[in-house]
Amino acid sequence: MSSRGVIAAGHELTAEAGADVLREGGNAVDAAVAAMLTSFIAESPLTGIGAGGFMLIHTPGGESHLLDFFVASPSEVAPAASHVEFMVDFEGAVQQFNGGPATCGVYGTAAGIWQALDRFGTARMPDLAAPAVQLSREGVVTSELHAFLYRILAPILTNWPEGRAVYAPDGNMPQVGERLFLPEFGEAIERLAEEGPDPFYTGEIAHAIADYVCEHGGTLTRDDLAAYAVQDRTPGETQYRGRRVITNPPPSSGGLLIADSFVHLSASDRVGVQELVAAMDFANRGRDREFVEGLSRPGFWDEFLQSGASWLTGEHESVQRGGPASGGDTVGSTTHISVLDAEGMAVSCTCSNGSCSGVIVPGTGISLNNMLGEMDLNPLGAENNRAGERVTSMMSPTIVIEDGKPTVVVGSAGSNRIRSAVLQTVVNVIDRGMSIEEAVQAPRLHFEDGMVQAEPGIDELAIEELQKSGIPAAQWDRKNLFFGGCQAVGLDSQGELAGAGDPRRGGAAIVA
Repeated sequence: MSSRGVIAAGHELTAEAGADVLREGGNAVDAAVAAMLTSFIAESPLTGIGAGGFMLIHTPGGESHLLDFFVASPSEVAPAASHVEFMVDFEGAVQQFNGGPATCGVYGTAAGIWQALDRFGTARMPDLAAPAVQLSREGVVTSELHAFLYRILAPILTNWPEGRAVYAPDGNMPQVGERLFLPEFGEAIERLAEEGPDPFYTGEIAHAIADYVCEHGGTLTRDDLAAYAVQDRTPGETQYRGRRVITNPPPSSGGLLIADSFVHLSASDRVGVQELVAAMDFANRGRDREFVEGLSRPGFWDEFLQSGASWLTGEHESVQRGGPASGGDTVGSTTHISVLDAEGMAVSCTCSNGSCSGVIVPGTGISLNNMLGEMDLNPLGAENNRAGERVTSMMSPTIVIEDGKPTVVVGSAGSNRIRSAVLQTVVNVIDRGMSIEEAVQAPRLHFEDGMVQAEPGIDELAIEELQKSGIPAAQWDRKNLFFGGCQAVGLDSQGELAGAGDPRRGGAAIVA
């Protein structure tokens, strides 16, 4: 029996939910929706109804769509001084996170998941939601990775009584092998499946969420929720080694920065450590005030990439790139799902709750995002989020098209490292001839704020050369979730379906 599709996701249960749908004859969007709903439970608090995301879809007919259901700023943005500051110990490094009601933006996943299924799917939402609802009541067995995430995020997750009741009812965060139960949230998912998104944007759930947030210092109003709409955007596109690369367009920044790196790498026949660092530096230097302001301008994708090409060739000496403007460096509470079905429909979907705000609205079970407090999303500072507009994002669902077929479907978690993780995974396949699994497993590096971070296995002689040239480098002793969580699927050298879950993020891939 031939395979019906392949899925890669950030948790085995998430991947299995999507694989079951593929086995039953569902298409890639059906599988992605089932996986998304299951991830709300299996990968709490990384994603959920209170989160936002993007779904990149490439149809068998050759059309590409980017559904933008990312978080929007409320019509009034609370001052940064009203954020609740948390110091999170990553067991070796302490970083500041911002949470609380003032960091909660307008969520989009409830609206996005319904539009995706309505426009491109074939299955019934209640059927797709059933595994998530069941899991919420039976409980999710805590893995080693999620035990670590619960442990480091404990200051945020348990700061308010609602969070303590969910994550530490006995005073302790879930340990490896213990079950986490989310029955109230499961009821919200069940209602979403039965009634659609309206209760979450104009109905009683929306009112409960908005009223709670505003009563506790936030600015997310009933009107903000009622005004939210999914945006159907034309994906950004560039060429690399004769392939089409389609990815997330502005107003998000990640896809454009990845495309910018491909522009730089295209000028070289070789892609080694030095070339990758140079490409990352090239993109970092483009992320200045003009870049941030340009993301909301029509035509900025072509304008920015053309300026980069001109800068590389020296055709326009006036084109300059300033120093990198980067923000805080967080773990990135994000998850990704990649699906490719036997008919050639490809889906790359990234969702995020930010670092989570710590706010679980009483009576709903819904955990809200902290996107307005995510320092790494806006290099000019979180207070520069534009009222009523989409928050910019580093999330970069990406699909590589070769000879009219999707050959690599990829995306990643990992905050600012999303772009370097996606870039290197694609380079590993195209330039280095790796399989999907080899490309995801391969060691990664990341360059930002003037320093190279490198996993073991990166060419040590090349790192030494960088250090001799004045670029400091930190060499890690093992692979780490710091370097992202790429979930990738595609076609192998024989044209067969293949996939890989990233072990850095507890990922899993299933050919169904």
